[in-house]
Amino acid sequence: MTNPRICTIEARMNSSRLPGKVLLDFKGMSMLEIMVSRIKRVSEIGQIVIATTINSIDDPIVLEAKRLGIQHYRGSENDVQSRVLNAALQFGANELVALTGDCPLIDPELIELCVSTFAANDVDYLSNAGVRSYPDGMDTQVLTTSALQRSFKMNPSDEEREHVTLHIRRNPKEFRCMYLVSPLRTRVPKLGLTLDEEADFKLIKAILSGFKGRLDFSCAEILEYIERHPDILALNSAVKRKEVT
Repeated sequence: MTNPRICTIEARMNSSRLPGKVLLDFKGMSMLEIMVSRIKRVSEIGQIVIATTINSIDDPIVLEAKRLGIQHYRGSENDVQSRVLNAALQFGANELVALTGDCPLIDPELIELCVSTFAANDVDYLSNAGVRSYPDGMDTQVLTTSALQRSFKMNPSDEEREHVTLHIRRNPKEFRCMYLVSPLRTRVPKLGLTLDEEADFKLIKAILSGFKGRLDFSCAEILEYIERHPDILALNSAVKRKEVT
């Protein structure tokens, strides 16, 4: 099966800070289901593929993917680069939108912007997180499968394989990279909307509750809601974020 562009979601149960976070429940929906439902609004994506591990602990993620009617690929836990690359190759993707499963509030409009900007420019890789400007949790990467394959063959370090595109970003002379910077209305780089710890889950639940069942809200709408309810920021203000450069 050939899909010119797929979306991979890296997901595993064995998170050190919040085990099983992608399957945490909000009113009968897992965080993964919420994320998938938002990604499905992006018409430019041919197929969504959950990239999980071969470990038995991740069997529930495979079952959830099947329940949601989307594909999955199982590979190495620590060599995430090979896991994502092989997922792209298995489903015949020329390009991939690479996301992580800790971003249930990912903005479909922002994914569309990244995809369209990538298509309009002669680059191997595009990201809206290389220069931190959008809230954490909106991270979107678009790249060619051939660039990822070329990176893999260049024998990157274990750290670079763990973070999929880190080797590409560290080698701008080898790969044509482009970075999007947020417009002012969504430029809140210190805001954490990603799911790293229990405190983040509390904030995400508060935001989801505020939209009363809607799942089509944008990043700008999230920020408008927070502006009206600034007290909810205290829910995860103490969480320390990991940065990889």
